[in-house]
Amino acid sequence: MLAEREITEIQPFEKRIWLSSPTMHGPELEYVTEAYKTNWMSTVGENINEAERLACEKVGCGYAVALSAGTAALHMAVKLAGVKPGDKVFCSDMTFDATVNPVVYEGGVPVFIDTEYDTWNMDPVALEKAFEMYPEVKVVVMAHLYGTPGKIDELKAICDRHGAIIIEDAAESLGATYKGRQTGTFGTYNCISFNGNKIITGSSGGMLLTDDEEAANKVRKWSTQSRENAPWYQHEELGYNYRMSNVIAGVVRGQFPYLEEHIAQKRAIYERYKEGFKDLPVVMNPYDEENSEPNFWLSCLLIKPEAMCRQVRGEQEAVYISEPGKSCPTEILETLAKYNAEGRPIWKPMHMQPIYRMNGFVTREGNGRAKTNAYIEGGVVGKDGKPLDVGMDIFQRGLCLPSDNKMTVEEQEMVIEIIRQCFE
Repeated sequence: MLAEREITEIQPFEKRIWLSSPTMHGPELEYVTEAYKTNWMSTVGENINEAERLACEKVGCGYAVALSAGTAALHMAVKLAGVKPGDKVFCSDMTFDATVNPVVYEGGVPVFIDTEYDTWNMDPVALEKAFEMYPEVKVVVMAHLYGTPGKIDELKAICDRHGAIIIEDAAESLGATYKGRQTGTFGTYNCISFNGNKIITGSSGGMLLTDDEEAANKVRKWSTQSRENAPWYQHEELGYNYRMSNVIAGVVRGQFPYLEEHIAQKRAIYERYKEGFKDLPVVMNPYDEENSEPNFWLSCLLIKPEAMCRQVRGEQEAVYISEPGKSCPTEILETLAKYNAEGRPIWKPMHMQPIYRMNGFVTREGNGRAKTNAYIEGGVVGKDGKPLDVGMDIFQRGLCLPSDNKMTVEEQEMVIEIIRQCFE
């Protein structure tokens, strides 16, 4: 930081304001205690059975397989999809790396599809361009960022035309709907997550969701070391230690009845931020109000270009210069931290990650690599005059706000005021 702004008349929060922490209710402990008392402390038991039943009931899928993590579920989905070493797979670009890494576990090669501004998810125009460039691709991994459904109908229509299946990463979007239908049901294989900061939690854990009974049974086998039906340990194919613990499942089971309550709390947080920032040069993370209902897991803001102060980000550090009437994500996040509140940068797009620097990246105009030019002033823009690399633009100008549903209205109002003063 090259300059520091003093926030007047606000004291640091006594108790930390979290980005998104677990909200527990009581039944979770009862089910965990039941597992303890009955000695079902393994990867089988009533809690697992009930958690799977509740997931199917809530989401509206035929089968759910409880696993150790959402990442494990995605890995099993990629394996079910038949991805082989060297196969290219189209993946959402602006997402957490758990969306992408399972492709690599199976030897696949992720090709990243740029983001659109309307929902901050995979751009259908870029996806169509990608199929023109790589017509052999048969698997698309699609995420719903921050609990907001993407342009599902458009993306699915493109995949259907090209004979590709969808793996839907609904890790962040449990409870969100698109045209009245729950996310986690649009792909051939779908995944949800229960890690510690999700809309409901098990502390860890995830599930694979599908309407394919054979696929579900296959995952049950693979996730328990592919043990064959024999009196001894007999193995004919590679397996994994991926099954959810009955203890973790007890927490998940106890959380499910509170999903709608948590969504309502998260929506209220989003609306308060939207109202509190209405006269600032920022916009909230968008969604398709006509067709979708997000779960509002995280509230985010995007600073308008004209209101950005100078900011430079390296691989691990950032610097900025404070300017009157302007701010930037780094300044806001550092200021929030000073007052004992947690925010985060927008997820750094996968095509910008060092580990994936050699992977393909497709924008709405085709290949998105090597588009910068030292002799052209300013950033690279498309034929429409907008930034060509949408994910990079959102990453540079956006941030995730404190979105904990245990934050009081008064505490959120203080967060709003802290951010407002960053623009003075």
